[in-house]
Amino acid sequence: MKTKYLLLAFYCVMLLQGCSATSHPLGKPAIGRASSSAEMERLIDQPGPIQLETINSADWSVSLSGLLNLDSPAAKEADLRDRDEPIQIYAHVLKHPRFGNFLVDTGVSQKLVDNPGQAGVNWMIQKAMHIERMHINKSTAAILQGLDGKLSGVFFTHLHLDHVSGLPDIPDDVPLYIGSSESTATSFKNMFVRGANDQMLEGKQPLQEWHFQPDPQGKFEGIVDVFEDGSVFAIQVPGHTAGSTAFLLRTTRGPVLLTGDACHTRWGWEHTVEPGDFTDNHARNLLNLQRLKNLVAAHPQIEVRLGHQH
Repeated sequence: MKTKYLLLAFYCVMLLQGCSATSHPLGKPAIGRASSSAEMERLIDQPGPIQLETINSADWSVSLSGLLNLDSPAAKEADLRDRDEPIQIYAHVLKHPRFGNFLVDTGVSQKLVDNPGQAGVNWMIQKAMHIERMHINKSTAAILQGLDGKLSGVFFTHLHLDHVSGLPDIPDDVPLYIGSSESTATSFKNMFVRGANDQMLEGKQPLQEWHFQPDPQGKFEGIVDVFEDGSVFAIQVPGHTAGSTAFLLRTTRGPVLLTGDACHTRWGWEHTVEPGDFTDNHARNLLNLQRLKNLVAAHPQIEVRLGHQH
């Protein structure tokens, strides 16, 4: 009986404190070196070596209240109401001339859509996410088959299920990179997704965290020069999740900003409104969204690619 009450107390504490996004182990620090906004901005206007293709892996529709903070002044002024909103699930294929092919986020595996339970997504998450609404345009497996060479790594903007849903197709030997504290920070919301994350990460490589340090200019929380050649910068933009990361890429066609879910929608970007229900820290997300917008305002040639809409 005593053991029963101790277990009950333990689960009550877990409910109150929340849990991490996954129990998957951390490995060595990620590649790259700490950089600065000054160094990044000095290089932005110069042509870069990166080839980038953004693939709409799947069409989906979800509640607008998850995509936008409907309690924000701008949303209230626009009289936005909750409704189903069409979105896309992207995989960004990045090719570096020396280091090879990388994905930013993973797209969607056909295995997850065909049998979400086997992929680790329980019935409650299936209902909440409306996986039955996902229409795959190009599965993660098909994306990998189209690569010129093997996959050298995956850069995650964060570990929400719609960004890791291609993991069943990712080879087990591929390195996986995440933002600081993304897998270890606790949140009540993680209790609903941790099991699925754990199952999809089972057998995969340990997660490697970007080694961010404070930006000397204070324009961002931290910046990492991923390949140490100024071609790709990981930008620390926590708020939506503790380790949310955006990426600035100097491509052969000009600079591209991948916001991740610091901003889901075009309306959110244009009106500076952060995402809604599944955001951990709205104030911090909003601050980092404004920082990204300030970067683009200073360098208007940057092409912005949002988390879930064109």
